[in-house]
Amino acid sequence: MKKKLFLSLFALALVCSSCFKDNDDTIQTATVEDIQSFIYRGLNFFYLYKDDTPELADNAFASNEEKSTFLNSFNDPESLFEYLRSSQDRFSLLVDNYIALENALNGVSLSNGMEFGLVLYPDGSGNVFGYVRYILPNTSAQTAGLKRGDIFNSIDGQQLTENNFSDLLAPDAYTIGLATYNGTTISTINESVSLLKTQYAENPIQISNTLTVNGVKIGYLLYNGFTSEYDSQLNAVFSQFQSEGITELVIDLRYNGGGSVRTATYLASMITGQFANQLFYTEQWNTDRQAAYAENGVFPSSFANGGEAINSLNLNKVHILTTGRTASASELVINGLNPYITVRQIGGTTTGKFQASFLLYDAPAPSFSRSGANSGHTYAMLPLVFKTANAVGATDFVNGLDPDIELNEDYSNLGVLGDVNEPLLAAAINDILPTPSPLGLPFNQLKEISESKANSPLYQIMLAED
Repeated sequence: MKKKLFLSLFALALVCSSCFKDNDDTIQTATVEDIQSFIYRGLNFFYLYKDDTPELADNAFASNEEKSTFLNSFNDPESLFEYLRSSQDRFSLLVDNYIALENALNGVSLSNGMEFGLVLYPDGSGNVFGYVRYILPNTSAQTAGLKRGDIFNSIDGQQLTENNFSDLLAPDAYTIGLATYNGTTISTINESVSLLKTQYAENPIQISNTLTVNGVKIGYLLYNGFTSEYDSQLNAVFSQFQSEGITELVIDLRYNGGGSVRTATYLASMITGQFANQLFYTEQWNTDRQAAYAENGVFPSSFANGGEAINSLNLNKVHILTTGRTASASELVINGLNPYITVRQIGGTTTGKFQASFLLYDAPAPSFSRSGANSGHTYAMLPLVFKTANAVGATDFVNGLDPDIELNEDYSNLGVLGDVNEPLLAAAINDILPTPSPLGLPFNQLKEISESKANSPLYQIMLAED
């Protein structure tokens, strides 16, 4: 029986986050125990780390009444979910409104167009400043004239701190107070920018071009999410790289938190092509599901279900730019390619996410399907269901994948993405060219604590599909 991931959006009008109207316009509301029973059933059936929680064992309760007593000992679904979750699980997700989750699965979310990171001040005060990573086109941030490298340290006149940033950045509309950072000191300036979030579908292909440096043609791709709706556009980028005759490739995954497992296999085959149908990854499920559900992932030569042929570069080497925000499907590409070609990783150590999830609704096992979902609530889960290993068995990189050349971003000198002088890309070019030039001077390395996508329901999630 194959894995299921239901990505389709449905035109549903929510009465509230936990109830619907039925055909007779009578509100049918699920009880807390109904929702908690769904959470238990889903984790008991599919959870990768089922063996870590004794209460999830098939024989954990002598009777349904004993199980019901256990479920009712928790005040809400969230507390039950947290109790059942393994201590080695950093990524399983429970949501109380799957409409927002379905939107996120299709790449649609509320955004003001300012993609940013949040960094602690170097003085130990607990204060925080934000730096703009990139700006999305046709958004409030673009209209306001914000650009990569802009610094802000307040929201609606209030200083950002490690304790308040989540609340201050949550509203749909707010005003950021701009600042400067010279590598040592953050200084407030008398400028502010008002921003408004709207529904936005982000194209993960931020930049793609061919650079010619010392006669060498280098393809550069800034790719910010493995979003399957843009697979054809990704394939078109590699067609362009083919036509332009690139011999070297830099894939920039520094801000890519992951996404579709299948898209990861497509990207790996676009980079290579000479390993069609060879093993890309294996799956390790819980003991009960391994025999029926585990499938090998291979290098495909075309899209699924008879889709378009993959445009492959047949490279034996690739440079990949990473940071601590590089996660899940991004790491799958790096780990999966490592046994086959030279992968030169430049930047920071990745997140350490090698497990995949798929979406479970409150419906009968084994499908847990959207079509059969309990109409009395909108809870859904994205539990970890399997972990991946590459062709030589490498997995469990809980501390992330370490770079070959370590280089952190300098918030006082971020550079222009895609420009040959941008520090991480320059380091990759230095590694490619026969006579590399020296890297830049060392700088004060600060602690990054969050980012704009951290509130997304799919933050650092790797999604399995049919």
